[in-house]
Amino acid sequence: MTNERRRALVELRVETLERIQRYEAHQHQRRDALDKDLEEQASEIQSDDIVDLLENEAHAELTQIEKAISRIDAHEGELCEVCGEVIDIHRLQALPYATRCNECAIL
Repeated sequence: MTNERRRALVELRVETLERIQRYEAHQHQRRDALDKDLEEQASEIQSDDIVDLLENEAHAELTQIEKAISRIDAHEGELCEVCGEVIDIHRLQALPYATRCNECAIL
């Protein structure tokens, strides 16, 4: 399971990095002058704000993915970082970058 999970995390890291690049490209493209129509400007600004939020979430997810990969490499990937118990296999399948068991994740 550990090798499969690590492979899945590496793929997820690549996908997340690509997503971040798309968000950054969108933001770079939007740095141009706003539309002359005020309603269109409001829409563009709102769209930019949403892309900013998505980019921030993607960066947070990337951090979690990299942490999980590091824990796997340190032979700690299946263990909860809080209590040290084994993380349920179903949790790891649903959330490959989980570093806490169900009980500790709630806290």
